Amino acid sequence: MRLKLLLIIYICFSLIACSQSDSEIENAPTENLASTEAMYFPPSDSDVWETKSLSSLGWHQDKVQDLLNYLQSKNSKSFIILQNGRIVMENYFSGHTATTPWYWASAGKTLTSTVTGIAEQEGFLNINNKVSTYIGTGWTSAPLAKENLITCRNLLTMTSGLDDSLGDDVSPSNLKYKADAGTRWAYHNVYVKLQDVVAAATGQTWTQYFNTKLKDKIGMTGSWIQSGDNSVYWSTTRSMARFGLMALNNGNWNGNQIINTAYFQNAVNTSQNINLAYGYLWWLNGKSSYHLPQTQFQFNGKLIPSAPDDMYCALGKNDQKIYVVPGKKLVIVRMGDAADNVNLALSDFDDVLWQKINAVIN
Repeated sequence: MRLKLLLIIYICFSLIACSQSDSEIENAPTENLASTEAMYFPPSDSDVWETKSLSSLGWHQDKVQDLLNYLQSKNSKSFIILQNGRIVMENYFSGHTATTPWYWASAGKTLTSTVTGIAEQEGFLNINNKVSTYIGTGWTSAPLAKENLITCRNLLTMTSGLDDSLGDDVSPSNLKYKADAGTRWAYHNVYVKLQDVVAAATGQTWTQYFNTKLKDKIGMTGSWIQSGDNSVYWSTTRSMARFGLMALNNGNWNGNQIINTAYFQNAVNTSQNINLAYGYLWWLNGKSSYHLPQTQFQFNGKLIPSAPDDMYCALGKNDQKIYVVPGKKLVIVRMGDAADNVNLALSDFDDVLWQKINAVIN
């Protein structure tokens, strides 16, 4: 009898334990379950793209309309959030559609950074070599000794030492000496000379090499279009998101290492000791100080206080944005006209936008 009683008690405890275990699994945070989910990459030859619901992530549906209202009021044309590669939000405004191309502006600098790294890994160039190694001397009007100080790395890090007050014209007569390369950070259109370096080093046109080594491999659409003194990339919002997804994965696209991890990690970390918030043409959040275009003033604090510290981003004129957040496996894209006033990269819009995003995702 006693043995039978003990057996009954044991069975009861077992059932309670199982019930608790099932309940724990059922109520496990969605974030933990999502963390085991495989990263998704959309097919390169198709418009198919898997989606994910806000509820599956535990996000706040009731905060979405406030975010969308803000985006629309700030002249946005498109907005996408990817989580682990899948589309959670995709919205278009004012007649813009999923198939309408729009300009990346300076957010496209990150394309140049990436393709320069690809050319280096293929042995065509070394970013530590002087620029004149590839495109000859006389590409600036600086004294030859000063011109020869300028390396490809200086162009990647905005430390060429050339005068940034003279506009975007990169003809030799407009590229004047201001300081020794590496001693001054200044946002300057001279970075575009890296496209000439890649073309000369590879023996291909910039567009040919870009298309073969990056665009086609990750299924992007779009093209480079000359606009005044600038070569500007135009594409759909989803193509911008594809590039962001590759960046989220340290240069890997569905198992194919497009650009080596070491170079890419250098690109998305502090590249010099003047502007801590700048890598190889990427902007970096979470640093103790930053510089902005057209000023030598050092601002203390983070680039975008409301955004995650581990975020790196491609920022372009009139608020073209790719935000990449590794810790949350997020890629966020915004395209459109200037949210407020015309600006080269960062604006107050970034911080308020992140406050609205945080209300949805946290």
